[in-house]
Amino acid sequence: MSKNVPLRPLRRPVFIADFAPSTAAPAEEQAPNVVAFLEQDERKEGLRYNFPEKGDGVKGGVSDGYCFRTVFAAGRLERTYEMVLAFLEEEGYGGLPFPKDAEELRLFRQPPKLRHQLSLFGDNGYVHNPVKILFPVPAGHRGALVVELYDEACSDHLVRFYRLK
Repeated sequence: MSKNVPLRPLRRPVFIADFAPSTAAPAEEQAPNVVAFLEQDERKEGLRYNFPEKGDGVKGGVSDGYCFRTVFAAGRLERTYEMVLAFLEEEGYGGLPFPKDAEELRLFRQPPKLRHQLSLFGDNGYVHNPVKILFPVPAGHRGALVVELYDEACSDHLVRFYRLK
């Protein structure tokens, strides 16, 4: 009682394209457009792609070659956090998950009574590789946040990010 069923291929069919030059435009005219597109794609803006060298003071912060550190203060934590998110978006870190608002960011703050004990185990703020958004200890300006960006191209990036070296 078995039926003869034709075998189906388990994979999708593969189509091979013919890349013969078209007669509409010569190849010399097409090449500069392709080159211009590739050059534009390779030039990325922001600290994530052009990390500053040691001692460079760019964009209001200081770099040691591995970590770029800057402080934001706008009086209220909500406004400061909006500034930080805008800065991170401009510098190429927009695709990372961050707390949705300042209230959620406050949940990452260590409690004052235990801060001296907990500071041995971690940072006082939100940490997601390669970005740290920290509350300053001791508290400085009202609503201030410290932003640390780490160079992902460094050979021992994770060790430096988690301060094991």
